[in-house]
Amino acid sequence: MSDTHSEQNHPYHMVKPSPWPVLGAGASLILAVGAILFMHGSGPWVFFVGLACILLIAALWWRDVVREAQDGHSHNAIVRIGLRYGMSLFIFTEVMFFFGFFWAFFNASLFPAGGVWPPKGIQTFNAWDLPFLNTLILLASGATLTWAHHGLINDYRRDLVRGLLATIALGLTFTAIQAYEYGHAAFGFKDGIYPTVFYMATGFHGFHVIVGTLFLIVCLLRAIKGHFTPTHHVGFEAAAWYWHFVDVVWLFLFSCIYWWGS
Repeated sequence: MSDTHSEQNHPYHMVKPSPWPVLGAGASLILAVGAILFMHGSGPWVFFVGLACILLIAALWWRDVVREAQDGHSHNAIVRIGLRYGMSLFIFTEVMFFFGFFWAFFNASLFPAGGVWPPKGIQTFNAWDLPFLNTLILLASGATLTWAHHGLINDYRRDLVRGLLATIALGLTFTAIQAYEYGHAAFGFKDGIYPTVFYMATGFHGFHVIVGTLFLIVCLLRAIKGHFTPTHHVGFEAAAWYWHFVDVVWLFLFSCIYWWGS
């Protein structure tokens, strides 16, 4: 009787009870509280504890997902369709997340409180200096990632690895340039509506670039181990969709905030 009830009569993958969702939620709470305390003058230690917990939980969670993908039966064709739908919906929520920042920016810039935009005393960045360089870097990273994807589809492993390496290098370069830009900004986060919206929008985009880079590093390690095949590579597809989404968001940030908004 027990064998009959335990037999799977459907093509879906029922995930076993996992501690990572609740632990991830707890780590996110620690991170958020630490960020609030840090912004109000307290030390950064709570923030870094939360960040370390999130990175550890993400690594262990991804390890379990990779094991499921490699067991030969959990991620069948129907399950892979569901994973693609899930990633698509996640990216849609990210679109709405950034939509809020753009709404705030256009509300402030089209109807400025003092009648002038950017506000008086704010020295904006030259859009055609470092921001334009970063635009070229992200566009190039999209091309190298497409190169890696074509290499995977055609079973050219060398192109897959080289394309991922180039994309990761470009992502790290983008992050380094943006950090340099922040370090030389002529305004601070609390200097008015323009700096606040600027740092929130570009800062969260930079965070997404870092997450996307980590995503691609995981894909690189899996590609080296031979986890992906031309017909079974949902993990790589999810990383590629996420990275192209980050590219598109940056184009809007560059066009609206760096160029038009200044």
